[in-house]
This record gives sequence, C-alpha cells and structure tokens, in this order.
Amino acid sequence: MPPIVLIDRTDGLSPTPDRPRPDRLVAGNPLRHTWVMHEAGPMTAGVWECEPGRWRIVFPATRQEYFHVLSGRVRLHGPAGATDIGPGQGSVIPPGFEGEFEVLEAVRKQFVLVDTAG
Repeated sequence: MPPIVLIDRTDGLSPTPDRPRPDRLVAGNPLRHTWVMHEAGPMTAGVWECEPGRWRIVFPATRQEYFHVLSGRVRLHGPAGATDIGPGQGSVIPPGFEGEFEVLEAVRKQFVLVDTAG
C-alpha cells in the first residue's frame, strides 16, 4: 500500500523554477517555484510560490486546478470579472478557463491539478 503524502513542507526538496512565457506576460516577469510532491494518474499535487506579476492563462478543456493560498494574495481575472484569493482561502480554476493570473503579494499555495485527457 502506498504511503500517505503530506503536501506541506518543502524542506530538503528541490523546486523547479520557471517564469511565465514572454508572449503571455502582462506585468512583471515573476520567478515561480514548483515542488511536485505527488503524481498519480490524472492528478498532480504540490506547493507553488511566485513573486508579484501578471500573465495570461489558458486551461485546456480537460484540466482543472484546486489551490489553497497559504500566504500572499492572488487575483484571477476572468470573463465574469476579478476574484481575489488570500491566506486560508481556496479556489478552483475550471476546465477551459481563459483569463489572467495576477500575484498581488508574493504567494505560496498548495495545488492539485487534475487532467482528464486520455
């Protein structure tokens, strides 16, 4: 039986750094760090940190994300307007979402991505 995976501490783990694609940047050029702590079937889970900035996002019709903000603040800009998410709050980015992801204050969040393609 596989062990339970805690998605909390990143001590001793190496993150994958990246930045938004240049063609999607709206403001800034934030450095992002991702710690993937679990991958099984269609699900990926881990911790993500990012500096302030803003970029366009496009989710495929087969991908969705749940995230829970641990610290900092983000704003999702979508067709229905903007939604702010801060510490202690969670949100779902639904399949097919197109909009902008803005980090207002350096953020740390737990995430779960589910991809139903295939």
